[in-house]
Amino acid sequence: MSFISFLKSKAFFTQLAIAIVALFVLGFIILKWLDITTNNGEFETVPDLKGKSIKVAQIELENNNLVMQIQDSANFNPNYPKFSVIDQDPKANEQVKENRKIYITLNPSGYRKIAVPDLYQKSYRQAKPMIEALGFKVGKKTYIDNIGKDMVLGLRYQGKVLKPGTKLPKTTAIDVVLGNGNRP
Repeated sequence: MSFISFLKSKAFFTQLAIAIVALFVLGFIILKWLDITTNNGEFETVPDLKGKSIKVAQIELENNNLVMQIQDSANFNPNYPKFSVIDQDPKANEQVKENRKIYITLNPSGYRKIAVPDLYQKSYRQAKPMIEALGFKVGKKTYIDNIGKDMVLGLRYQGKVLKPGTKLPKTTAIDVVLGNGNRP
């Protein structure tokens, strides 16, 4: 029997029909199995966790069959309590599958500490942007007799002299002692 005559035979068409039916049945069984195992069409709603403590967030996520994953803390935000949630992903009210990880970002306990730069004998014009670029604020300007007008002669914090390298919380106001241009 030649190959072409086999392709025209009744046995070939019977085998082809059985293969096609088997393929459809197998595909149907796989799709039904996927529907059951993936909980197709069943979702959990992500709760709004912003401003809540870690323990409260953990309880709310467990009640919704979700898993909490803490990301690294962000910069301190004074609008939220310490160690509270300031951001989450996915966002509140989104629909997700059961046991999905919800990534949360926590508010640290305070501003991080930054080293005070050495600004001795720099002009105020140079010192002010350096102070502000580090996240500090320029506090009071005090002038003392010195030939260098507007030259930084010292830095103070709450009345105490600051040495270069001293660590202070970000957004701290640093007082600047400047020369007034007069001879002592």
